[in-house]
Amino acid sequence: MFGIKLNSNFSFSIRKHYLADLIKSIKNRFNSFSSRTDNLLEKAHLTEHTFMIIIAIIIGVIAGYAAVGIRFLIEEFSHLSYPGMGTVLENITNTPWYWVILVPTLGGLIVGPLIYFFAPEAKGHGVPEVMQAILLKGGKIRPRVAAIKALASAITIGTGGSVGREGPIIQIGSSIGSTVGQIFKVPQRKLKTLVACGAAAGIAAAFNAPIAGALFAVEIILMDFAVAQFSPIVISAVMATVISHSYDGNLAAFSVPAYEYASPYELVFYFILGAASGVVSYLFIKILYYSEDFFDEKMKMPEYLKPVVGGVGIGIMALIFPQVMGVGYDSINNALHGNMIWYVALGLVFLKIAATALTLGSGGSGGIFAPSLFMGAMLGYFMGDLANQFFPTITANPGAYALVAMGGLVAGTTRAPITAIIIVFELTYDYEIILPLMITSIVSLIVSTYLSRESIYTLKLLLRGISIKEGTETNVMESIYIKDVYKKVFTQISVTDNFSKVVNTVLSGKGVEFPVVNKKDNIVGIISMNNLKELLFEKDSLNSLLIAGDLANTDFAVLTPDDNCKKALEIMHLHDFEGIPIVAAFNSKKIIGMLWRKDIQDAYQKAIDRIELTNNLATSISMKEEVTNIHFMEGYSLIEVKVPKSFVGKSIKELNIRAKYGVDVLSIKSNVKNEMSINAIPNPNYVFKDIDSIVIAGEIKKINQLKMLD
Repeated sequence: MFGIKLNSNFSFSIRKHYLADLIKSIKNRFNSFSSRTDNLLEKAHLTEHTFMIIIAIIIGVIAGYAAVGIRFLIEEFSHLSYPGMGTVLENITNTPWYWVILVPTLGGLIVGPLIYFFAPEAKGHGVPEVMQAILLKGGKIRPRVAAIKALASAITIGTGGSVGREGPIIQIGSSIGSTVGQIFKVPQRKLKTLVACGAAAGIAAAFNAPIAGALFAVEIILMDFAVAQFSPIVISAVMATVISHSYDGNLAAFSVPAYEYASPYELVFYFILGAASGVVSYLFIKILYYSEDFFDEKMKMPEYLKPVVGGVGIGIMALIFPQVMGVGYDSINNALHGNMIWYVALGLVFLKIAATALTLGSGGSGGIFAPSLFMGAMLGYFMGDLANQFFPTITANPGAYALVAMGGLVAGTTRAPITAIIIVFELTYDYEIILPLMITSIVSLIVSTYLSRESIYTLKLLLRGISIKEGTETNVMESIYIKDVYKKVFTQISVTDNFSKVVNTVLSGKGVEFPVVNKKDNIVGIISMNNLKELLFEKDSLNSLLIAGDLANTDFAVLTPDDNCKKALEIMHLHDFEGIPIVAAFNSKKIIGMLWRKDIQDAYQKAIDRIELTNNLATSISMKEEVTNIHFMEGYSLIEVKVPKSFVGKSIKELNIRAKYGVDVLSIKSNVKNEMSINAIPNPNYVFKDIDSIVIAGEIKKINQLKMLD
């Protein structure tokens, strides 16, 4: 017995060492490949722009094949789940009732553990995760996300989950763009562009719409139309469309009839349609995130089993309304061609909202683009049919309204009206549709924005404590305090120093701004090197005429150690300063140091590196086990601690933990009746209980301070 155990352990040890050597070998080969690539590019004497074009072509081709691949996977899982010779909707309709419930349940049973244990980023609709990678990680996305997202989404959709394929294709394309950029060691600012290339390629391949793909990447992923390099994004979108065409033909995603523009008076109905689209968009956003909050916070069961609940719910709904299952393209085509009943179309708007919220809220994987198009088509058909019955001579057929409302729902949910307009236009290539489409999309955007400030993408980031309204670095800058950054050693000038001494001090000192102080070390002004340039040639004549007090600029700003770096950057931008004086307190003039722009930039980069390290480390740790003190970076640690009593009854957002205590909450553990419940991705609105423990990461001194709280 003992001999067998010894041999087994020895064998396991050999396998463990072999695996470690294999991983090390792969990493070395990867680094060697990257180095050889760098040398090859240097020898080719490629310009930066040419290099980006070549990379964009590579990303477009790979993302195009990925889009074709995921469509193939979805079709295979759909035929496997609901066999038959008709369309997916027809096959589901002809399937026995028990199978309609069982299949999505089994799909949830597979998808839940797949996402939970291998790539939590693959949960949900994907685009917010890409935006988060752009905002906080410089565009870095783990390569495994593409594979897990493709498989999880294909299973979710193929078994009947009420989600779309476009979101997964976007996330997969973005992951491909990021991975290719990392292989070629592209700088961070270029890496973001390559992520956008992948996203553009995904949308372009999904809809055969290269222009819409490029605009989507700029309008939603990068959130900036002032892109320095737009051509790589366009090229990736075009290449992905070419690949998609070669397999699926030069066909649009939907079969769209010719649009009729019946009368100028009809535009009134499109205004009404836009307002209705905005209201439905708002309802969709609210119900979706209510569902996510319900499953995350109120449903007490293992995370990886929650998609099963969603699968059962979808199956029950599909017994009466099978149209809610899958991407719903068959139903959209029926609406576009007028093959619907108005009251069924109206009911499907709200049933699709519920079905999509149930699928994504429970932890399924898929996009919200197709559900938005589905709701728009149903809403447009209902309102078009209504208008057609009462005003037949001045209104187009209901299918035209269905087409226009598709753009309205996309604009209202994503807050990307240009993308919405171009997508629908590329489906028809009919210029006649532009005017009603623009009216409906813009009115929908206005109404939806009035009801809810955040889009369906940005709301998810906001719930994680990430705000994108004021720029990429705002969230991190708010959490960096001046007391941790400013320099206590600095060069100052006495208010009574003569001109010659001031010049010598400025030329020999560090920085470009110098505080002028009186005898009590109270600041009275700022002297800038730039202000002295014009006077240097008159140094001898001005020496006996001017003192520092005469040269000092009294229009200056000061900060205290308790202010944050976001406020400091705003002041620097306003006054065009490179440095700001730091005073002891708000009402004090006593200067204690200087804060320089470079110090803020260094602190920001360090914070970004820390966030990325802690996130990567968190995903590699099994949260079922107790997390002991792990040192992962000089001066930083990850540890599990009991929730301080002062935290009980308050939320993460209310406590503002990252800003006040300088640590990140990676997960929350609750011991309920000797059963451990894990909240691996904490909701900022989660209220701490006395049975909770938290896994935190941060500077060791900050962690020790938090551990001492009562």
